[in-house]
Amino acid sequence: MGVFILAFLGLCSLVLANDDERLPNKCEVCKFLTVELQEALAKTGRSKEVLEVGEVLDTGKRRRKIKYNTSETRLTEAVDNICERILQYSVHAERPGSLRYAKGASQTMTTLKNLVHKGVKVDLGMPFELWDEPSVEVSDMKKQCETMLEEFEEVVEDWYFHHQDQRLENFLCENHVLQTSEQECLKEVWKADMGRKGGAEEATGKEEEEAKTKEQTAHDAGEL
Repeated sequence: MGVFILAFLGLCSLVLANDDERLPNKCEVCKFLTVELQEALAKTGRSKEVLEVGEVLDTGKRRRKIKYNTSETRLTEAVDNICERILQYSVHAERPGSLRYAKGASQTMTTLKNLVHKGVKVDLGMPFELWDEPSVEVSDMKKQCETMLEEFEEVVEDWYFHHQDQRLENFLCENHVLQTSEQECLKEVWKADMGRKGGAEEATGKEEEEAKTKEQTAHDAGEL
């Protein structure tokens, strides 16, 4: 058992070391930028709030009223902290490609923490309280997200006001950010580990959430 633990820790150390060397590529950055932005917009898509814009002039002209869910204000609020949300991701080194990025603790880190709680000494080269801090990969993705969002701000606005009948991932990543040869990660979809208890439920829940997001996007586009 002791030999197994040492071998496992050695493997984990190698995996974690490799994590720092593999920075996210442009496809992965664009993919998760669009995931987070569409999720943020979906949360406010059914709002019935009405905004009043413009100045009240001496002529008595009234301020113009617009629906919040089609307003620039809604987009601005959604975009404001979108790249900060990337820091909620962890590197799941046991998964391939872009699927390695997901929210929640990875299986590897969960196993290591369980060993620590059982009294096993685990040395990752950092204090235990820093284990949940964003990794080098995730921090780099956040920086790349900010740069990409700034560079393609007008494209995102064009999608929001005129093209919400299309998935943002397709409109932004496929049509503007990435070359055809760079789009491989967009085809990667997490199906969960069907052999793991709860895996089927996780996959079903994710599919239901994606369906809701698509339905909401179509609903918003219809009101534009």
